[in-house]
Order: sequence, then C-alpha cells, then structure tokens
Amino acid sequence: MTREPIESWELISSTYTFRDEWLTLRSDRVRLPDGSVLDPFHVVELPDAVNVVALSASGHILLVEQYRHVIGRRTIEIPAGQVDEGETPADACRRELLEETGYGGGQWHDLGSLFPFGSRLTNRTHSFLALDVRKLAEPKLDNSENIRLHEIPWDDFAASLRDGQRPILEGSQIGGLALLFMYVSSSTDPKLSRLRL
Repeated sequence: MTREPIESWELISSTYTFRDEWLTLRSDRVRLPDGSVLDPFHVVELPDAVNVVALSASGHILLVEQYRHVIGRRTIEIPAGQVDEGETPADACRRELLEETGYGGGQWHDLGSLFPFGSRLTNRTHSFLALDVRKLAEPKLDNSENIRLHEIPWDDFAASLRDGQRPILEGSQIGGLALLFMYVSSSTDPKLSRLRL
C-alpha cells in the first residue's frame, strides 16, 4: 500500500531571541503545507544529552538522587548530562558517570539515541549501558548539583519497574531504559540477558 509522503514545512525566516551557554531560543516563520503561515513557531536549540544505565560488578544499578528545581521535587534518576562542545556522546557519558558517581571503567554498550521532544527541542539523547563499573574517584559535582548516590540490586530495580513503583525519571531516561530492554531482548550474553524485565 503506497501513501503520499507527509509534506514538510517551508522555513521562511528565523530570528534568534535568546542565547546562552545552556540553550538558544529561535523563532521561526514557516509556511504550512496548506499555504498558511505560522509565525512565530518557537524552537529551543539544546546541546545533545546522554544518560547511562550503569551496573557495578556486584550487579547494582547506580542511581542519583537530586533536587530538580523546574518540577520542585527530588528525583531518583540514572546518571545523565549534556554533551560538551567537541565531545563525543560516549566520552560525555563516561565523564558524566565519573563526575556524578565517581564510577568508571567497565564494558560499554551504545544503546542508540532518541529525540526527547521533537516538536520543540532540537537535541538528541544518547543512551549507554555500562557493565562492571567500579569506584575510581570521589564525585566532582558542579556548584548547582547536590547528588546522593544510590546503589540498588538490579533485580530490585527491575521489580520496581514491573510493579509500577518506578523511580522518578525524566522522559528521555525512560526512553534510555526502553532502548536497553530492546537491546538485551535478543542477547544470548548472560550478562545482558539477565537485564531483561
């Protein structure tokens, strides 16, 4: 069954209304497929982000608890952060894990990437799995970070997901877990297949 492709919007002009080290706000004037003009259509340009499902040699997942001002509550998340200029996603992920938890090393698997909010945000979130990580140093937190590390047996974490008692994760982190479960679903490697839900 063939279908006509969905038409793209035509960009007429762009104006940058705000820019700093964290984000850029762009206001586009666009022509829609029906010929009407939408003005403005706001776009938030952000650096790419990373997150990592990290498990220690003892089989504990590393989670970080922190206060998130935007939602006004504490969350328990997988380690995450942004890709700095000149960094690869893999290097950013290793750096963020070390900075937030003090853990590193191990065996790394690229799980893929997703657009977390493709209707407004330009960035991708890249997800990784790190197995057999070990404590290498003390965490090196930014001045805005106050993080508490939690090490939870994988089986307990997986049971909490199955039972609906999930940690409070950002949407892109839920996406990272979905990529993990797709990645391990067909694996015959015992280290990976034990991570199935």
